[in-house]
Amino acid sequence: MSAEGVSALLVSYGRDLQAAGAAQDGESFTGRPEADDLLRQDPNALLLGILFTQGVPAERAWAGPWELRERLGHLDLARLASEPEAVRDAFQQPPMLHRFKNTLPAWVSDAAARLLDEYGGDASRIWPTGAHVLEVTERLCSFAGIGRKKSVMAVQILTRHFGVALEGLECGQVAYDVQVRRVFLRSGLVESDTPEAIEAAATLACPDSPGTLDLAAWLIGRQTCRPREPKCEECRLGGPCARRIWLTPHGVG
Repeated sequence: MSAEGVSALLVSYGRDLQAAGAAQDGESFTGRPEADDLLRQDPNALLLGILFTQGVPAERAWAGPWELRERLGHLDLARLASEPEAVRDAFQQPPMLHRFKNTLPAWVSDAAARLLDEYGGDASRIWPTGAHVLEVTERLCSFAGIGRKKSVMAVQILTRHFGVALEGLECGQVAYDVQVRRVFLRSGLVESDTPEAIEAAATLACPDSPGTLDLAAWLIGRQTCRPREPKCEECRLGGPCARRIWLTPHGVG
């Protein structure tokens, strides 16, 4: 059992995902070409997708902007901002578009208004080429519904999958996500489940780009280091892992 060995394997996996430009596990966010195309072609839809990534499976979250457009017939920012009732009704049509049926519509309308007021209706101006990672993270965090966890994840997606050239990758981080936390705890990379401990461990493991570990740890947590009945023999972290499978991130049943 070795934290250094775990770190090396996690960094290697992260760099492989980075080189492949992985969305999640491969090229797709949603498993639906039309929904993936919208995210790639429309920065505003990508920003809305970030809002959706809470409380629902990742594939469903990222498909949210496409589903919303199908229900409304548009993703026009002016209408999203000025017609909050219509947005809410679209969310609440059966089947429900998101489990947070009241909160998400409000976030969408608020984001649309902010994009118009502060970014000329173009979300890509939030993350222009050459901007610093910390600056982009702060800009994203200013949107209702996007906290540090989502903004850190978004920065990694922008650089890894969309090829946005940002400065200061050494200041990037892993998201404080339940999957990531479980992997860091069980593998022995951290002794305490706090954002500070996990960020410090990621920086120690990959000082030039700590965020490289984000998707790697998330996928391991989702696929093999499961909450119940983890598949240790199939896990990429293999022999070095401490296999403390009894540990669970605090606040998680």
